[in-house]
Amino acid sequence: MQHMRGFMPLHWDARKGRLYLEIPHLDADFLYFNSLPYGVGSNDLGLDRGQISEPRIVRFEQVGARILLVQPNQFFRSSAADPAERLALRQSFPESVLAGFSVEAQGADGAVLVDATDFFVRDAHDVLAALTQAKQGAYKLDEKRSAIAVEGTRVLPKNTEVEVLLTFATDAPEHGSIVADVAPDPHALTVHEHHSFMELPGPGYTPRRFDPRSGYFELTYRDYAAPLGAPLNQQWIMRHRLIKKDASCTNACVAAEPIQYYVDRGAPEPIRGALVEGARWWDQAFQAAGWAPGTFRVDILPEDADPMDARFNIIQWVHRYTRGWSYGPSISDPRTGEIIKGNVTLGSLRGRQDYLIATALLSPYVTGKVIKPESDPMLAMALARTRQLAAHETGHTLGLAHNFAASAFPHAPDESVSVMDYPHPWIILNGDGVPDLAHAYAVNIGRWDKVAIDYGYRQFPAGVDERAGLDAILSDATKSGLYFISDEDARPPGSAHPNAHLWDNGPNAAEELLRIMKVRAAALARFGENAIPMGAPLAQLEDTLAPLYLMHRYQTEAAIKEIGGLDYRFQLRGDGQMNSAIVDAAEQRKALRAVLGTLSPEALTLPETLLKILPPRPPGLERTRESLASSTGLTFDPIAAAESAADLTLAVLFEPHRAARLIEYNARAGANPSLGEVIEGVLAVNRPSHRQTGSGQGLFAEVQSAVYARSVEALLRLAAYPKDSSAVRAVVLSKLDQVKQRSDPNSAMEAYLIYRIDRFLEDPEKFQPAPPVEAPPGMPIGDD
Repeated sequence: MQHMRGFMPLHWDARKGRLYLEIPHLDADFLYFNSLPYGVGSNDLGLDRGQISEPRIVRFEQVGARILLVQPNQFFRSSAADPAERLALRQSFPESVLAGFSVEAQGADGAVLVDATDFFVRDAHDVLAALTQAKQGAYKLDEKRSAIAVEGTRVLPKNTEVEVLLTFATDAPEHGSIVADVAPDPHALTVHEHHSFMELPGPGYTPRRFDPRSGYFELTYRDYAAPLGAPLNQQWIMRHRLIKKDASCTNACVAAEPIQYYVDRGAPEPIRGALVEGARWWDQAFQAAGWAPGTFRVDILPEDADPMDARFNIIQWVHRYTRGWSYGPSISDPRTGEIIKGNVTLGSLRGRQDYLIATALLSPYVTGKVIKPESDPMLAMALARTRQLAAHETGHTLGLAHNFAASAFPHAPDESVSVMDYPHPWIILNGDGVPDLAHAYAVNIGRWDKVAIDYGYRQFPAGVDERAGLDAILSDATKSGLYFISDEDARPPGSAHPNAHLWDNGPNAAEELLRIMKVRAAALARFGENAIPMGAPLAQLEDTLAPLYLMHRYQTEAAIKEIGGLDYRFQLRGDGQMNSAIVDAAEQRKALRAVLGTLSPEALTLPETLLKILPPRPPGLERTRESLASSTGLTFDPIAAAESAADLTLAVLFEPHRAARLIEYNARAGANPSLGEVIEGVLAVNRPSHRQTGSGQGLFAEVQSAVYARSVEALLRLAAYPKDSSAVRAVVLSKLDQVKQRSDPNSAMEAYLIYRIDRFLEDPEKFQPAPPVEAPPGMPIGDD
């Protein structure tokens, strides 16, 4: 056999294709996780190259002639010193036996040899579950087309890495499936899965308490030895180990072992350089937290290094068939929250989308003009975003969660408050009314990021009360106007916080929406053939138009959240933070006026001059998920485009939880806008009696009619929501009745709306509301 010595030795029998695992010590805990060194290349399946699983603490135990791989229960614990108390806890909750092996040989030193081939050559990463969930067909693991991938298998002093090639096969692949898009033959999908056994970190790491104001991910477990009256749940932040070389140092301290990250060599230049530069920004935060320059390091991965090696913090460059999210997961010690391996995944299509957005804004391909890389404003914006994204995802692997309130803190356009927010490009109009992208994305680490790293990584001198010091960091941040609001409080459609949004700008969402609508209008007025290179199919204009036409979508969401919004903080008793407060009534109405502008025919009707140069798509340029909606077959459909844009606004504005809050807040203070007021405002924008007629108004009036119909459909969806409050349903039904009374049965569209309302009233339980018109996925430029 081929013998591989190290942490857990391996013995490879190439003739029989069997891999034997040598277990040096039974009953010893170690870390186990799996990953995908070769992915599926589809954002829809969520099976990316380099994707990692959750880590598990496991141990090998011998029970008679069997060796069992056991995962002890880490969520339920007892810190009691009494062994009987700890045994009572262990016997109260189950463990999990993950695998069983027969003993092939046992040495005098107690080492055990097992045939681990079947354990490794299996779908440990649950690829089959992802295929089933995505309805890709009846795939099964074909063992005859699966094997140990010896070239990716190695044993090192502190970790053992095993790679396998797995083939998932089916006799009847789904027609038009995702697998068919990415595999050469959809009957057989072959990937690589990777198993990592790793030594647990040694002593010397001190867990740090989680504070909901701090902006960190947390490790939570239950300690049943906690005294009565003390919290059962124990929470620690997730962070890397960082220890001073000189314990007495108080500033610019040198780390005993700096935090080292590596950038995937598979990223091309100039992307690779941008990834390194952006990730290195974090050293600024560590310096602000009392560490010496170079405490956080980023370099290119050495040529002979394996990115799947569990020892390396890695920033990976991943290709997909469709663009999608980037990620910043980590492998951490389930006992303490210590981060062992940061594993950033960045999608390569992101930069292309940023380039497309910049192209749509600038329409730069003027005849005779040569765009060189060194003076390419689209490339400059894409690289600026790449730097910011590298910093963002790396921040997650340092333990940091999103801070979606950061973009609302007052700041200069080129100043970063936090790379942990989702930034929208900062676009202004120059003196000639042309979009300017010179400051699209801020550079360097932000003020909030320095606060967060200070909380997580500052090492206090001996004799200093750490808890008091940490509280002071967060209290000082609050006094300076910085605070933390994360995902659940920001992600639409039902979130309520007026300052926590995705892909927005500015301290006042309504004012920024009005500004961005002016930028959009100016860019649309210039949009034409100059938005694509000479020689490109003219139909390609439609692809470039899509992100520009919908450019306001995220700032609209931000403004909507002022309406029925609640301003609040993650308070601790006695910390001096503000109490929750309903958004000022005047601000709510200002936001409503701005949002209603996005539903107007003036904003949504495309000019005839543009429609004349949008031909049907030629062969080889088929419609994709990135295309605007169309009900007219091969031709561009300006009415469906307007409907999809309107539905993006209506879905958030008429979200059931927001509707219920509007009723509650109006009841608590009559000055606040009511649900009925919001509904009336929406209907009034495109009400039939307000339509203009005459020469040139045909498309304008048709867009107005279509958006009015979408507004009524949105109300029907709200009324049909199964968990809706009776008060919401009562208000909506009253407004629908008014729509009926106002409608002209001699108008085809209005007669149709009467029909739809009547069908709903006949049997609300069986009524099928029309779904929103599908829109392109927008610009997912953050992570998940």
